[in-house]
Amino acid sequence: MLSWWAARAGASAGGAMTELCLGRQRYYLLHLGILLTVLVLVFFGYGFLSQGSEELGDSEAVSRISHAQPNVLTPSRKDVLVLTPWLAPIIWEGTFNIDILNEQFRLQNTTIGLTVFAIKKYVVFLKLFLETAEQHFMVGHKVIYYVFTDRPAEVPQVPLGAGRKLVVLTVRNYSRWQDVSMHRMEMISHFSERRFLQEVDYLVCADVDMKFQDHVGVEILSALFGTLHPGFYRSSREAFTYERRPKSRAYIPWDEGDFYYMGAFFGGSVVEVHHLTKACHQAMVEDKANGIEAVWHDESHLNKYLLYHKPTKVLSPEYMWDQELLGWPSVMKKLRYVAVPKNHQAIRNR
Repeated sequence: MLSWWAARAGASAGGAMTELCLGRQRYYLLHLGILLTVLVLVFFGYGFLSQGSEELGDSEAVSRISHAQPNVLTPSRKDVLVLTPWLAPIIWEGTFNIDILNEQFRLQNTTIGLTVFAIKKYVVFLKLFLETAEQHFMVGHKVIYYVFTDRPAEVPQVPLGAGRKLVVLTVRNYSRWQDVSMHRMEMISHFSERRFLQEVDYLVCADVDMKFQDHVGVEILSALFGTLHPGFYRSSREAFTYERRPKSRAYIPWDEGDFYYMGAFFGGSVVEVHHLTKACHQAMVEDKANGIEAVWHDESHLNKYLLYHKPTKVLSPEYMWDQELLGWPSVMKKLRYVAVPKNHQAIRNR
């Protein structure tokens, strides 16, 4: 019995050894196969990635911009407020790098629409407006000028750069300049919904009796922006010429208000500009039905809207200035968009 058991044990041990050897062979073959598979994948994957990297490399080489490293302990400006309490940047000279911004918006293939109303005799300002816009406004980017006018035959022929075009939109005039100003909101709202949404990414809404004197570029673009009024950027809210009569939809109480915004330069994405202009127009329609007109017309309603729908970017008075009236204070490093001297009474109602 013992010899049978010993023989069987020996046979079993021999079989076990054989199985162990075979198991090890299978183990090594399996790992060798895995290793070869990995090497093949790495080889071909590297080739694919290298090709992709080379293709991307050309694009990235164009995109690379050398610039000074930002220092979190060194503010861009110490003499002015550069951030609102709701964390919207306030745009001053020295607070942005235009080369970086240009590249970002170029990669997005951005198109900017610029709306301007040249009604009645205000058409005389259009030539200078367009000529200076070609020199300073969104240079290097695609732009569509939307000119609203009741005198399409008097729209001047101004040479435009590559990727820039002019569209004339014929509208009616009104006997009072206040009505012309207020109906601007209606027209921008109407065309935003029916046309601008399909043609541009951002809208900038500007007055025509102005000129571009220095760079105005993509640094202003955001979902919704407003411009600080040059006459009130130093003032307390009690001095703002908000609409103070509760009967008006533009009413703002004395203890409310962040800034006073100029109605002559605002904008944002087409969707946000549509919301703003539609709300302002509807509020003005309600005011008219109630027999009241806001003290500063569409500008009063703009300020009410921006109080409760905070802009995502605020432009400093560099972007709206009257040098004849206000001079050139040292805090203004540049004057970008400035008033053209004129006789208001001679122009407004003719």
